[in-house]
Amino acid sequence: MAQLNAPLVLDSLWYGAHIATMKNGHYNIIEHGAIGVLAGLIVWVGPACELPSYLTATEHDLGGGWVTPGLIDCHTHLVFGGNRAGEFEQRLNGISYQDIAKQGGGIAASVKATRDASEADLFASAHRRLRHLMSDGVTTVEIKSGYGLSLDSELKMLRVATALGNELAVTVKRTCLAAHAMPPEFDDKDTYIHYLCDTLLPKIAALNMADAVDAFCEGIAFSPAQIQRYFKKAQALGLAVKIHAEQLSSLGGTRMAATFNALSADHIEFIEPADVEAIKLSGTAAVLLPGAFYTLKETQVPPIHLLRQHQIPMAIATDANPGTSPALSLRLMMNMGCTLFGLTPEEALAGTTLHAATALGISHSHGSLETGKVADFICWDVESPGELSYWLGGQLVKQRIQNGVPTQ
Repeated sequence: MAQLNAPLVLDSLWYGAHIATMKNGHYNIIEHGAIGVLAGLIVWVGPACELPSYLTATEHDLGGGWVTPGLIDCHTHLVFGGNRAGEFEQRLNGISYQDIAKQGGGIAASVKATRDASEADLFASAHRRLRHLMSDGVTTVEIKSGYGLSLDSELKMLRVATALGNELAVTVKRTCLAAHAMPPEFDDKDTYIHYLCDTLLPKIAALNMADAVDAFCEGIAFSPAQIQRYFKKAQALGLAVKIHAEQLSSLGGTRMAATFNALSADHIEFIEPADVEAIKLSGTAAVLLPGAFYTLKETQVPPIHLLRQHQIPMAIATDANPGTSPALSLRLMMNMGCTLFGLTPEEALAGTTLHAATALGISHSHGSLETGKVADFICWDVESPGELSYWLGGQLVKQRIQNGVPTQ
């Protein structure tokens, strides 16, 4: 065993800024702090004046500002073909979503474009979108499939998500959202769910192409009973589950997902007290998606007071997708979470750090600046951490550190 307080040479030591560690979901401020890194992990964090003399390292003076954990975007659909900017313009010119759908628009348009796109083209477009998120302070991102809706196309999307994580200095968590909508070659939802359970999920699990499974529980998508069968198969294959639920109506999808100890329930504008009690018991995070709320001009606000009362971890994500949330700034979502949903800036930052990590099942290693956790952090050019929810746009990132290494 090494001698107590024996000299220890770290890979790097970062100082010269205040720190909001976000331990336990609160700012937990350390003024004039320092972070010691070894092998990509935090081995010391605290006031610089208390740094043990036995720690030595290559030193990096951050030159002021505030350090927070790297931001985590825990719900995105970054990989897709084409875009639906034309539909956005059509809607603003008075054409209804239903008429657009009849013309082959809506999610059907994204499915066709994604199926038709080459893997290289999907990678190039998703790469551009992901770089925007990274420049805004994101160090971990979840990427869903769900615009393929066939084994080959879903695998293509998941391969692109994997390649993005290999190519860029960002941690990518992959989610299979094959139960997103009905593909054009199926006309019966039960038959499609049967296909997912018997063919698609086993193949994706065998190839280790997903970290979790997601499903859209809504009248326009799939019922709780249908998704329950899908989740049973996913769980049998060792895959964690997440759910899009209670976005447009209350169907009990959140309560059903809680019986599977779902990582998260996302959207949840129409969540009810029984749902909240269920996810409290299951440890499920609530993921708020203000970008979709804003884009769709919704009026039903998630019951934040109820979630607070039950101490449910509230995450915030971009829901970046071509139709209902073409959002490429997680900080903008933090502001929307405050202005539209009534979160505090501290809650918004917790929602994009520690609670977002909970929604991905990685809070043991990510989401706060504590010893033993991955050294992903951002130094921001701000005078207080609350400014991250205050400014609308702007380049606030001074330094981005991923696994203890400065990155762009």
